Amino acid sequence: MDTVFCNVTAVTMDEAMHILPGAFVGVRGGRIAYIGRKMPAEPVKEAIDGTGMVLMPGLINCHTHLAMTGLRGWSDDKPLQPWLEDCGRIEDKLDDRAVRCMTQLGLMELLRFGTTSFSDMYDHVDAIAQAVAECGIKANLARGTTMFLGDGFDWRTFPACVELRECVEKWHEYDDGRIRIEASVHGEYTSTYQLWEALADYAADENLGMHVHLSETRDEHEACLERNGLTPAQVLDCHRVWDTRAMAAHCVWLDEEDMGLLARRHVSAVHCPVSNLKLGSGIAPVVKLRAEGMNVALGTDSAASNNNLDLFEEIKTAALLAKVQSGDPSALPAAEVLKMATRGGALAQGRDDECGQIAIGMDADLILLDFTQPHLIPCHNVVSQLVYAASGHDVALTMVRGRILYRDGTFPTIDELAVLRELKDYVIPNFFEAKDEDKTGDKA
Repeated sequence: MDTVFCNVTAVTMDEAMHILPGAFVGVRGGRIAYIGRKMPAEPVKEAIDGTGMVLMPGLINCHTHLAMTGLRGWSDDKPLQPWLEDCGRIEDKLDDRAVRCMTQLGLMELLRFGTTSFSDMYDHVDAIAQAVAECGIKANLARGTTMFLGDGFDWRTFPACVELRECVEKWHEYDDGRIRIEASVHGEYTSTYQLWEALADYAADENLGMHVHLSETRDEHEACLERNGLTPAQVLDCHRVWDTRAMAAHCVWLDEEDMGLLARRHVSAVHCPVSNLKLGSGIAPVVKLRAEGMNVALGTDSAASNNNLDLFEEIKTAALLAKVQSGDPSALPAAEVLKMATRGGALAQGRDDECGQIAIGMDADLILLDFTQPHLIPCHNVVSQLVYAASGHDVALTMVRGRILYRDGTFPTIDELAVLRELKDYVIPNFFEAKDEDKTGDKA
């Protein structure tokens, strides 16, 4: 046995939500190979004392733009469109080197807060994939694509589509599926049907997932209705965008017809509560989405609109918003929202047969949380404690496929000092102009 977690409280996230106190969980060859009440009989390379610790499946962040960590705090307290324009002035100048550095910074944050797999939408995907490959985390990487050429669009030569095809050839199913490449319509309002149909056909032909921003703001939703007489979900459906495994990020302004349509198409909604609140976009109707039969996962969105990548914060916020939105404190119970962050995310990513729960044969994508801290004592209900009291700062260890990627403040696969030096010496001085001091105050 490569690793055994000893005497942990194991939150299995299986269908019955079994909690196993005093458990021993063994890892061999990157997978969970043993679950029991005593040490396995075979020799063990490393035994990790989990006394006072909770072991659970790693969290899955199903919507982010990881390289935007460099824009954390750059444009706060603005609605979506001005925020996009403010960030876009910086993003238009970025090169591969800058994106790679900011991705590495984001990867450290994900791992520090217990995320073992994430779904990203951005450009410079090759640079992102290189950072992910070296790090060891799992990722579904989508080349976010916008297009306004109309009939002048050519799938063979349009730069974003060329980049997508090159990344599929180079990175799709890399390391036995640890990295997967997906297609992405950035949004109905940032492209036209020629792109939608080309990407839909390509995704279906190559068996790729699809990642889309959908009905994030009232203006987006209502403007589409005015243009087309149909909602964004309905328009994209007419052009086959939902014909493959798909994730729709935000889903704040869906109507009941949209929910039924997306449920029939097996589209997963990705709830990003903190970003939606900060941008004033609204609150996704998560209870209704689930009642219609949609799988709902969680995402942080970017650090530029959040301003962190702590999925535990999304878990608590999602639970609380559902209660206040419905007026029912029993809406979206703790166990259900925790499933959204684990099993729901695995299903959305097409990884439900490999992660999202502690079970024999599953990948050892595991996190260990320190429950000996004052804010987690006493622990009458471990699931409630994880949802309402814990945070990403309580994560002591993050493991992906049996490999420890974060442990007690260290990142074995990332040179933290080199990343910070690159950020300070290259990224900040070359891509971020000074802001008006009387508006923003001194920049650190």
